[in-house]
Amino acid sequence: MKKHTGVIRAIITLHLPVLLIVLFATGPYIWSFISSITPEKDMYKGGVSYFPENPTTRNYSRLFSKINFAENLKDSLIVATFAMLFGLAMSVTASYSFSRFQFKGRKPLLIQFLVINMFPIVLLLVPLFIIMSRFHIRDTYIALVFAYATFSIPFSTWMMTSFFNAIPRELDEQAKIDGCNRFTAMVRVVIPIALPGIAATAIYIFITAWNEFVFASVLTGKSVRTIPIALQNMVGQYQIEWGLLTAGGVVSAIPVIILFFFIQKQLISGMTAGAVKG
Repeated sequence: MKKHTGVIRAIITLHLPVLLIVLFATGPYIWSFISSITPEKDMYKGGVSYFPENPTTRNYSRLFSKINFAENLKDSLIVATFAMLFGLAMSVTASYSFSRFQFKGRKPLLIQFLVINMFPIVLLLVPLFIIMSRFHIRDTYIALVFAYATFSIPFSTWMMTSFFNAIPRELDEQAKIDGCNRFTAMVRVVIPIALPGIAATAIYIFITAWNEFVFASVLTGKSVRTIPIALQNMVGQYQIEWGLLTAGGVVSAIPVIILFFFIQKQLISGMTAGAVKG
């Protein structure tokens, strides 16, 4: 009797709440996928049903033939990938310096990196627009990569500093005894140990650049058009292309899901290490 009571209590207090949370989190994505395979006429006639009577992939074929969504995917992948690489190069070296060196103004600079994230990124729009226009790099990949660096690098540096602080400094000293200089000790010894934290930071920068809309809408035009801009253009003044919009949302989530799939172990261990040791 006690065993059955324990099982029922576990179901009520643990399994059901977890199931509700999972459904709440995945519900919009499931609904988007169902909407994307629902014919347009059925959607306007009777709304979206849980099981479409006549599922179709027409929205996906229209997405790549009519909207040229493949070009938008390419633009987003290029921008997000280079923003991630540039952000990691800057934040890893900066955070290693903050972690391993003692210099004047170290703590105020670290606090400043955190304070920067308290301000809305919209404040950077006008200065960046003027700078990009004067250097004639607006509506290019470089413009977006540099723009995303302005708000991704400070927080990434703060994150990575906690990961490097968790690595004993004795490892650096041992590497120097073995013949390494400061740079080679960082590359050969410290960075391999900090890979989980670097993976977590890379995910943060990539997703931030992948989903960003405000900067992309101001600093780009016809030459570069990322996925958020392409999806926004599907919302007209008098009509919304719901089929194309949901199909585009589903396709845009695939690269991020694949990225999570390959580095999920490093990401989880990195987030855990940062939460416990930072």
